[in-house]
Amino acid sequence: MAVAALLLSLPVHARQDASTAQPAAQASSGVYYEIFVRAFYDSKGNGVGDFNGITAKLDYIKSLGVSGIWLMPINPSPSYHGYDITDYEGINPQYGTMQDFKHLLDEAHKRGIKVVMDMVINHTSDQHPWFKAALNPNDPHHDWYVWAKPGSDLKAISATGGPAWHRARNGEYYVGVFTSAMPDLNYDNPAVRKEMIDVGKFWLRQGVDGFRLDAAQHIYDDLRTDMDSPVALEKNIAWWTEYHRGLEAIDPNVWLVGEVARHNPDDLTPYMGPLNTVFNFPVATQLIESVKQERNLGIGRGLAYTYAAYRAHAGGQFDDAPFLSNHDQDRVMSQLEGNMAHMRLAAALLLTLPGHPFIYYGEELGMQGSKPDEDIREPMRWYRHGDGPGLARWKGWSTSDGPDVSVEAEQADPDSLLNLYRKLIGWREQVSALRDGALHNMPADDPHVLAYTLQDAQSRVLVVHNLSRETRVVPLGADAHVATILLQSKSGVALASGQVSLPPYATAILQ
Repeated sequence: MAVAALLLSLPVHARQDASTAQPAAQASSGVYYEIFVRAFYDSKGNGVGDFNGITAKLDYIKSLGVSGIWLMPINPSPSYHGYDITDYEGINPQYGTMQDFKHLLDEAHKRGIKVVMDMVINHTSDQHPWFKAALNPNDPHHDWYVWAKPGSDLKAISATGGPAWHRARNGEYYVGVFTSAMPDLNYDNPAVRKEMIDVGKFWLRQGVDGFRLDAAQHIYDDLRTDMDSPVALEKNIAWWTEYHRGLEAIDPNVWLVGEVARHNPDDLTPYMGPLNTVFNFPVATQLIESVKQERNLGIGRGLAYTYAAYRAHAGGQFDDAPFLSNHDQDRVMSQLEGNMAHMRLAAALLLTLPGHPFIYYGEELGMQGSKPDEDIREPMRWYRHGDGPGLARWKGWSTSDGPDVSVEAEQADPDSLLNLYRKLIGWREQVSALRDGALHNMPADDPHVLAYTLQDAQSRVLVVHNLSRETRVVPLGADAHVATILLQSKSGVALASGQVSLPPYATAILQ
């Protein structure tokens, strides 16, 4: 079938998600930028990134065109990463004070940038006062955690693949899905549910706009045997529904994005509705693999299926949160083995998808990084020569990135990856369908081409990607009536005689 043969016959859909409507001052790209505070920018000169450092770099963040930022955990914690919290209403003193945090919120909001914070409530730190109190079987906090009962299989494997049960100092065994340092909370206890809703309300009152919900599937999905349990899923959904409703009492527009690290789209669908959206792990894998293989591995077909399922489950009101990589995965450029042409194509694929795409800090520069986790959370590269004011020095770099992989170098180069990211994000502000449109896959005969339409009440466009290293000529069909090349990622796209010619790795937006 010619790619755009159905373009005019498709019905125009209204915007799919009311939550994407932004105030007049709000950046409208829909893109979010993930920041590891420790690694971003250091305002104190002690080597640790902090809130005031992020505030100092808000104009850089604004220059990307993003709509919001996601801050990885900011609460007190005994670990460098912060995913084991000791005080849910406190601030990590290494990052600053509550006053510093509120100043960051105020300055971000002045620039139309929303702030979403990591909410880590599946488990606490084993150093949390609650868990320390829980070691006493007579303390009310004992029932805030999940303890072994007679008949519990103490050799059971957790849903994340490690030991599920860990022995406490009191001789009892407790569930820790991730590690022994992260004991799971007991959400069958109403006191726990109330406390965690109150924690969310507390941060909304400080001015945050929403939460990234860590380990959202693991509230009740504790053991490997729970991973496909309808009972565990039902209880997860009931909890997140209760949580969302509780927070809406403080902020009716609170935005919740869940980490549900499953690779079958059908496993994500039930969370649509209780949450505003979930990270699209299946499409992240598909985007990277399609770029590496330079072939369309069914991206459009998979997204059309996923969005139809979301729409049916959530009464038509759905969103998506696509991404390429995050703080738990090798960086995109490393997955792509340093291939800049592939990196640029991956960026174009991500940023022409509807919803709220997420970018991991440094991705826009092409920073590399491979596990262990510390090596994918390294200092942001601000300077050509790797040193300068504000550089976070919490750890050294493990990669071979040269001086060209830096904000300083890429700012000045109009053809840099950084400026391509700005260009692509800018497209989303210009064309509402790129962020809010309903997606319709356009099957192409050429396996090296990906094409789909996006349409909302304001605009309708055809997006065509050449995934290969050779020029591709794509027939559009006699009834397509595509008249204009609206946007192109690189020069050389040509539209004539009912077909579009795309240079290697090029993306075109046709209208």
